[in-house]
Amino acid sequence: MDRMLQLGNAVAVSKRRPRRTINWRGTPEPAVPQIVHVPGLAQQMLAELAPLLAEDGYHLDADGVLDGPDTSDPEALQAALDRAVARHNLAQSTPVGTARENTCTTLQLAVQAIAADDHTTATALLDTVPPVAATPDEATVAGCIGTGLSLLDTWLSGHHLDTPTDLGASTRLPAGPWDSKHAATDIITNARQHRAFDTQNAIILRHGGRAVHHGTALALTATLQTWATLTDHRIDDLAHLHIA
Repeated sequence: MDRMLQLGNAVAVSKRRPRRTINWRGTPEPAVPQIVHVPGLAQQMLAELAPLLAEDGYHLDADGVLDGPDTSDPEALQAALDRAVARHNLAQSTPVGTARENTCTTLQLAVQAIAADDHTTATALLDTVPPVAATPDEATVAGCIGTGLSLLDTWLSGHHLDTPTDLGASTRLPAGPWDSKHAATDIITNARQHRAFDTQNAIILRHGGRAVHHGTALALTATLQTWATLTDHRIDDLAHLHIA
């Protein structure tokens, strides 16, 4: 635990890219990761994970010291931390209640903008979604990614009763040099096997969080455009009905 806290107080690698306008059809130069000093990072993370660690019998006392079973066993404690982080990540990517409603509304609007070839609106909308919610009801990047991937898993693997036959095999990205097309292609490939949600961490590591956030919206649009073509429905109607 002491070693983990020392590492947490030392440095954290930030993959946050500088704010810039990126056209959906543009290919931006990759930004250099920034290394920043983050005092008390491990203690802050412990405080955030405390409710999840409680499920394994651990708790933080008034002085911020972690107490519970096996605190002297680094491997047992690390296993508990790993489980807590996994539960934390799952909660972040599966919004519920009003947060899910707002997440679905964000995805609906993004799909409509992409389908209308309105790249400026789509990019601006997706880039205003915060990585961390200021309120419990707010949509987040993790929530948009998790919700979108879960829907794509169901649609493209044939587990949804309303999807047309061969939707998974027929779905292709719109023509053109789309930004985040590689992430979107990866997402669609995994979703056909009902694996996009379960492999989201690997997809994010491969492409970057922003690319996966935008790629999820692009994959949703491509899928619903194909769905609309196969069933002679309007994509706006399908988005409102099935992104929920």
